[in-house]
Amino acid sequence: MSEITVVHLMRHGEVENPTGVLYGRLPGYHLSDLGRKMADRVAEHLAGRDIGYVVASPLERAQETAAPIAAVLGLDVARDERLIEADNVFQGKTFGVGDGALKRPANWKHLVNPFRPSWGEPYTDQVARMTAALEAARDAARGHEAVCVSHQLPIWIVRSAIEQRRLWHDPRKRQCTLASLTSFTFEDDRIVSVGYSEPARDLVPAHLLAGAKPVKGGSKGFGA
Repeated sequence: MSEITVVHLMRHGEVENPTGVLYGRLPGYHLSDLGRKMADRVAEHLAGRDIGYVVASPLERAQETAAPIAAVLGLDVARDERLIEADNVFQGKTFGVGDGALKRPANWKHLVNPFRPSWGEPYTDQVARMTAALEAARDAARGHEAVCVSHQLPIWIVRSAIEQRRLWHDPRKRQCTLASLTSFTFEDDRIVSVGYSEPARDLVPAHLLAGAKPVKGGSKGFGA
């Protein structure tokens, strides 16, 4: 018989970021009070599942999101550097629609190739490391389930690769909201389906839900 393993890639909860900077891989960014409530909600949601392994990105917001999940399951939080946020040359700065960033000549050299992308870690590199982290979690939880707490862009990129979508995309349309679960079901070593859920959706500020649109097919199976 085939061995079924489920690996949940979870995005961390809301971060305390009053100045609105792109925090990227910078240390010192922790969950907000709301972010901790999101983590607790997902812990409650997963409490009855057959989870045998919890692992997180080394960044504080991911470790803090994983902590209540591991606690309710009686597990420790492992650490995997491959789950870290994507590198970005704009970290520590404000960079968004309407803030004038695109008009600054100093930024232009980083914006020449949105397909790679030229402003940060190549999408293909993200796919490689996230795939390796997924497979490591699968191996650690063989026949059971695992939770890997990571970050929006790497989660979306590895899902896009697995579902055979192009890697360059409109960031506003990622289906990966705060504290969401992107779940990969393995049959032995092969991914046979991808699912998505939002256990803390009612806690997510409305403006953060407005842009993301469901991916056609929502949950995708890959056949026998």
